[in-house]
Amino acid sequence: MAQSVEPSVPSPQSRGRPNVYSCKPVTKLPEELPLPSTATSSDLYTQLAASSRTSIHRLRITKGSDGTHIPNIASLPISETGLRDGSTIYVKDLGPQISWRLVYILEYLGPLLIHPLLCFLLPSSSSGPSFLQSLSCALITLHFLKRELETLFVHRFSAATMPLFNLFKNSAHYWLLAGLNIALFTYRPSCPAAGPSNPYITWPSVAAYAVGELGNLNAHLVLRSLRASDGSTERGIPRGLGFGWVTCPNYMFEAMAWAGIAGVTWSWSSVLFAAVAVGQMGVWAGKREGRYRREFGGKYQKKRSVMLPGICNRDLESEPPAENSVSLLLTANSYQPQSPP
Repeated sequence: MAQSVEPSVPSPQSRGRPNVYSCKPVTKLPEELPLPSTATSSDLYTQLAASSRTSIHRLRITKGSDGTHIPNIASLPISETGLRDGSTIYVKDLGPQISWRLVYILEYLGPLLIHPLLCFLLPSSSSGPSFLQSLSCALITLHFLKRELETLFVHRFSAATMPLFNLFKNSAHYWLLAGLNIALFTYRPSCPAAGPSNPYITWPSVAAYAVGELGNLNAHLVLRSLRASDGSTERGIPRGLGFGWVTCPNYMFEAMAWAGIAGVTWSWSSVLFAAVAVGQMGVWAGKREGRYRREFGGKYQKKRSVMLPGICNRDLESEPPAENSVSLLLTANSYQPQSPP
């Protein structure tokens, strides 16, 4: 856990460069960090990583004035982060990290394995899985297979790593809630999906699933096109199918796909997972709307609905406008970025 640190007032002798404090023990941090006014936030991270001999991916830097996170972006000038001459920054060691891509692969692997296995084992040995049980297994397996392929070939991540603990938290969500939870209440002989199919419910649900999956894939391809393949975190304003309606149409179409799955499985366990997923995606969508407004300013058309059309996010309605950039008067010393170990 991060240690609490009492804020300190920079001494008169330290004016002219940011002061550095650690929220969790980070060895060999400099008390003062000289940077030129032309430096970027990436330079700040690189210099601190080199000084502390800590992986750059483990560091999180926030402003001492208001706790705002300073992202590691090569194109973001220090002058646009709100840091001033003599500002105080806090440096936190996020602990052991793991690749975002690897986390995605492992968390989706659970339901991808659990559903075919339990669809084979749980139904009556004499009759085997029903039509609805086989269809449910096919739809859910295809959903997570699509996610694995998107992780490998489509997604471009804004950050290289995440804390290792997130692997267990995220995997529990998918392995238990989307895997065992749905499978146990879908494939047993006593489950509603073991009975006959109602074509007036089944086929509209399959259609909703297909539209949701294809719309989700299209949104992911649009988002991919906004990021460079060189690992840059820069992005443009997304446009295309659904982006004029809500901030995150990928989440909207994801919700549609899970509504289709729930209509096929006839299971409250599917509804439970869909409700939890929609709630979490709504939080993420709200945060993304806020980032878009801050990053793109007047170029971005604000959305009243972040995920589902017609549902407004009241927190964003009262969001204050982003602060103007402040000129930075840091030292004019020459600065050569160092590579972290």
